[in-house]
Amino acid sequence: MTSLETASETLDRHIGSNPYPGRGLVVGKSASGEAWQQVYFIMGRSPNSRNRQFAIEGSNLETQPFDPSKVEDPSLIIYEAMLETGKRFLVSNGDQTRTLHDGLEAGGSMGSALSQREREPDAPNYTPRITGLLDLHGVEASIGLSILKANKINPDLTDRHYFYPDVPGDGIGYGMTTYMGDGNPLPTFVGDPILLPLKETAEETLETYWGALDKDNRISLAVKEVALDGSSSRIVFKNKY
Repeated sequence: MTSLETASETLDRHIGSNPYPGRGLVVGKSASGEAWQQVYFIMGRSPNSRNRQFAIEGSNLETQPFDPSKVEDPSLIIYEAMLETGKRFLVSNGDQTRTLHDGLEAGGSMGSALSQREREPDAPNYTPRITGLLDLHGVEASIGLSILKANKINPDLTDRHYFYPDVPGDGIGYGMTTYMGDGNPLPTFVGDPILLPLKETAEETLETYWGALDKDNRISLAVKEVALDGSSSRIVFKNKY
């Protein structure tokens, strides 16, 4: 099976046939090879989780309440999901996007910045914090991914995992989701980043993932398209509400 075939199979299995992978991100290169892409999606089961939508602020992506009067706890659902600093492009499922942004601007690394953070405090799920970084400021492009999740023995502690895979081929991205599927408590994502497909344009990628996500639980989906040299970017997104 080729990498592209593996990526397509994983999309069908882990996203398309999965009622609740939770929040997810993908970082890689478009199928045309003419741009980078970052994907971010959110899902929701509870009224508080479903009361969200994406909005663009400049080159950044934010989550906002759909109905502010119904917000129960904004701490884990309202945050900056995509940020940029120089030619570094960040995506995450929580306010650690800002932590990474500020850490990089201060001269730190992904590891040093996210070492300050813990898994989310939402017992008994202890939702992982997943983060992706596309770094184009150097001579060669690089990708970093991180997952911060509860320690298996003592969930009061956080295990921090960092991955720095080689740059993928055209049409392939490295991805993570917060959960392996539905459950109570929700089963945390395990293993290495997964291979997932990316289409030629941001619009095609958006429609592919929107169509794959569970219709009842999908909330919002965004794709950022980045020029190969990091000189420009644009975001397309879709909200359920």
